[in-house]
Amino acid sequence: TMLDFAKSDGLVPVIVQDAQTLEVLMLGYMNEEAWQKTQAEKRVTFFSRSKNRLWTKGEESGNFLNVKSIHIDCDKDTVLIKADPIGPTCHTGSRSCFNTEFNQNFILELERIVNHRYEHPSDESYVNRLRSRGINKIAQKVGEEAVETVIAALTETETDFINETSDLLFHLIVLLREKGFSLETIAKNLESRHQ
Repeated sequence: TMLDFAKSDGLVPVIVQDAQTLEVLMLGYMNEEAWQKTQAEKRVTFFSRSKNRLWTKGEESGNFLNVKSIHIDCDKDTVLIKADPIGPTCHTGSRSCFNTEFNQNFILELERIVNHRYEHPSDESYVNRLRSRGINKIAQKVGEEAVETVIAALTETETDFINETSDLLFHLIVLLREKGFSLETIAKNLESRHQ
């Protein structure tokens, strides 16, 4: 698909979204050269209007935006890039340049953290200790947390219920990972069942 660079003086706006949590991370601009470089290197490169040159996000900080997918809007003059951010996106150290006050999709980020623990195991990691005990233990923990969630819902405080539900969701994410599935798998299944 060809982008229309002629419409706005050779620059198109580019929205960058976290591919995992879908949080909007930043907005930048690309000229045709930045567009080609981004596609070739699979790292987001902008045309910096203040520096008047190509600028690969993370070229100094190391906080690159690795491209997961690229989407062009219906008018062919705006780009949406879903990226895997290495470190914080904003120069201020925030996850997002829009400084949203909390991570609206932390459950999805938690899944990314669990995946990271699987790929880079360490002795201090609870996920790693749980995983080393095998799928029977992981499944058992999901069962225990489910029962504790039910009990908390019926007889305990709101805080207890929130804490037990959090434990249940966490262990369910670990079980999904152990079985080789993701929250996306479940979301797509729920979507297909809804139709």
